[in-house]
Amino acid sequence: MSAPEVAHDVRIDPLDRSTTCAAGQSILESCLRNDIWLPHSCTQGTCGSCKVKVLSGEVDHRGSSEYTLTPEERSAGIALGCQATPRSGLVLEPVEKVDPDDGVPRHPLRDHTGTVVVLDDIARDVRRLVVELDEPMAFNPGQYAEITVPGTGVARQYSMANPPSETSRLEFHVRRTPGGIATDGWMFAGLSVGERVELAGPLGDFGMPLAQAEPAILIAGGTGLAPLKSIARHALAHDLVPELHLYHGGRSRQDLYDVELFEDLVRAHPNFRYRPCLCEEDWDGSTGLVTDVVLADFQSCRGLSAYLCGPPGMVEAGVKALKRRRMAPRKIHREEFLDASHTQR
Repeated sequence: MSAPEVAHDVRIDPLDRSTTCAAGQSILESCLRNDIWLPHSCTQGTCGSCKVKVLSGEVDHRGSSEYTLTPEERSAGIALGCQATPRSGLVLEPVEKVDPDDGVPRHPLRDHTGTVVVLDDIARDVRRLVVELDEPMAFNPGQYAEITVPGTGVARQYSMANPPSETSRLEFHVRRTPGGIATDGWMFAGLSVGERVELAGPLGDFGMPLAQAEPAILIAGGTGLAPLKSIARHALAHDLVPELHLYHGGRSRQDLYDVELFEDLVRAHPNFRYRPCLCEEDWDGSTGLVTDVVLADFQSCRGLSAYLCGPPGMVEAGVKALKRRRMAPRKIHREEFLDASHTQR
């Protein structure tokens, strides 16, 4: 019989901060709930951005896969903060360095409840879900929340599409996944306006929380538009960038949504450009893969930055395209939308 799990103290060495991990709680969750910021993105053990170096103590790696955390890394004392739990008191340091004075607002992870006030079909297999929270949730543009599927203990991640000025009314863009427990099994089945939902947030470090001197290109595939919509509305409202170019890729016009909203933003902001792109339908707009349309518009991306969100293949193609156009790698920010199957790798 294994020994019962107990709470353990964890110290983040370079930050001189400590937290206590409850039994079975991941290192990352404990830190975020106690307002200790650690780099992270997916929280599902697939991206590796939350890796920490164990300086002393022992961890249980739990569901950490060798796809993300190699045996060599484990032997070197590396762990995934979103998966690992302490087996003893720990002293850690993040693999990705943290600058506590970088000026980026940090918001502690909290549990929230709210009421569904909007549930509309807005594109092919895409619904807009709007939740009115009981208590406001501060977040940065580009962050996401985990919505719990009732009666399952399962949570799924969805980016906020509204700007951070709207802290009590959160908008999500949900794509149906065939057989998905959250979509086919709930949001596209029995969920209705007026129902109560539980969620936790904010999470993630993708986004544009601060002003920047260089123009920015936003590239979205499908519902990857959600965090970029939040970023665009926030950046334009607060003059965070000199120029902003938004590209949204889909297969046909059935995949486009919020077109009128972005066209209104174009009319209101001379420094904003919006270009929807279709790869499987001839129309009077841009045609082809969204990354190819970007390449055609920019002969050089030197001195620019980019924010990409969508399926992994689109994001990877976009990163390669921007590098070919001489964009500095450190100026390329990415968020891949993954379904639950990726957590099994």
